[in-house]
Amino acid sequence: MIVFRTLLILSFFVIFGHAQAAKIDTVDTYSPSMKKTIKAVVMTPDSYTTGSEFPVVYLLHGYGGNYSDWAKKVSNLGQSVDRHQVIIVCPDGNVGSWYFDSPADPSFKYETYVASELVPWVDSHYKTIKNRQARAITGLSMGGHGALYLAFRHQDVFGATGSMSGGVDIRPFPNNWDMAKRLGSYAQFPDRWEQNTVINLLHLLTPNSLSLIVDCGTEDFFFRVNNNLHDKLLERNIPHDYITRPGGHNWNYWTNAITYQLLFMRQYFDKQKRE
Repeated sequence: MIVFRTLLILSFFVIFGHAQAAKIDTVDTYSPSMKKTIKAVVMTPDSYTTGSEFPVVYLLHGYGGNYSDWAKKVSNLGQSVDRHQVIIVCPDGNVGSWYFDSPADPSFKYETYVASELVPWVDSHYKTIKNRQARAITGLSMGGHGALYLAFRHQDVFGATGSMSGGVDIRPFPNNWDMAKRLGSYAQFPDRWEQNTVINLLHLLTPNSLSLIVDCGTEDFFFRVNNNLHDKLLERNIPHDYITRPGGHNWNYWTNAITYQLLFMRQYFDKQKRE
């Protein structure tokens, strides 16, 4: 059996050459603000050991998910890492953090974690290009909200951002997805909801301050709020890519959407190198 396996491996290399592929690691990071260890998936391209420094895309999961979702659900994500020569980092955002620092629950400080703790940790452990021109952040659903929220509020950290089926306006959903646990009820604390919904943060943007892509399916329950965000970006003359096509709130849609998101990020990184 050992000889047979060896022959199979040798045959593979004879036929396909010295094949390489993205490496997928599960790592332990530490959050000083929450005083706990948090897992993340880090995907490095095939050329990582021989290359110099790489841009990074932070990729956020949705409500009820975890750090491993993207690697498990999108089988060709490693190929995209190799194609675009980027590092992808998938942090754990807990079940329902919405990626902000909760005013109602001090144990949830995921804005601080991602923007101020995880990024320096990644930069110190991996061969990254250590500036905003080489950092992007995107995500799905709760993670789409989180990516835009973090990028809008931390433009010194991220230069490009995206959202897939993002909950870009949380106010129409006051009873859903643990948001009241993080903010308190909408009826009691309306200011918290108004201040922490992405659609109300557009005053932080100026034209071209961030490279921005938004994507949502027409059958998605977040489609209306994404259309509203698109309209408000147009009103404010904020350049952005807006993609919509038939599809719902599911992995079939996100598996397709991430292809366009990563291409958009790669084009952003390339443009920064030329300027």
